[in-house]
Amino acid sequence: MANITAAEVNNLRKMTGAGMMDCKKALIESDGDVEKAIDTLRKKGQKIAAKRADKAASEGVVLAANNEAGDFAAIVMVNCETDFVAKNQDFVDFTKSILDLAIAKTPKSMEELLSLDMNGRTIEENVTDQMGKIGESIKLGGYEFTEAPLASAYNHQGNRLSTILGLSIADGDKIVQVGHELAMQVAAMNPVAVDKDDVDQAVIEKEIEIGKEQAREQGKPEEMLEKIAMGKLNKFLKDNTLLNQVFVRDGKKIVRDYLKETNADLTVTGFKRLMLGA
Repeated sequence: MANITAAEVNNLRKMTGAGMMDCKKALIESDGDVEKAIDTLRKKGQKIAAKRADKAASEGVVLAANNEAGDFAAIVMVNCETDFVAKNQDFVDFTKSILDLAIAKTPKSMEELLSLDMNGRTIEENVTDQMGKIGESIKLGGYEFTEAPLASAYNHQGNRLSTILGLSIADGDKIVQVGHELAMQVAAMNPVAVDKDDVDQAVIEKEIEIGKEQAREQGKPEEMLEKIAMGKLNKFLKDNTLLNQVFVRDGKKIVRDYLKETNADLTVTGFKRLMLGA
């Protein structure tokens, strides 16, 4: 059996991020062979992944960014089990490394992102490795992207909420400012769609049904329920579609008017919002 030194254990710990005792055991099992020890630790991570697959991973980190060209933005959410791990800088850096790769490679799906190479292994394998290092259930809980002439990203304080938003025009510092402000609007007001016509039909039907039931409980005549429900739906669409919302930075105008004041042809091409627990 090889004589395992403290320096060798510490070196393996730095290479893998695993605990000191786990590194020592892996080196002993591999008779001092570092590559075999790394494989052993990775296998341990895979076992932890299987063991903790049913554990709730409701904490985590959410980060967003846009590329240098300003025409692509993405959000990545990496979940873990505890707030303690979520606040660890190494975990935040791990999430950022996935986001950086997404910005560089512009994957168009979660599956494509998970298959990207990061340090010689796929992101999916890296996530599994993190389970071995941390001892918690870790998963890539969300990925969203947007492509537009101008793509903006906003990270709310605490790494629990991020948004991305696209604008139809990219010229000028004022447009960049508008993109940032509207990405913040999406974070604060949580709209369901860009405009009324973009709202999913299932959402509309649900709101109509809720409106009818509320009116019915208030004792309104049955023949009036549809009209009352449509009135409630119109208010819902005004309050919950981005272009029709009151602009949070100026309560005297709606977002649509703010865009037109900036540039008559400017509009929002789309947005995404990811939040822990949502």
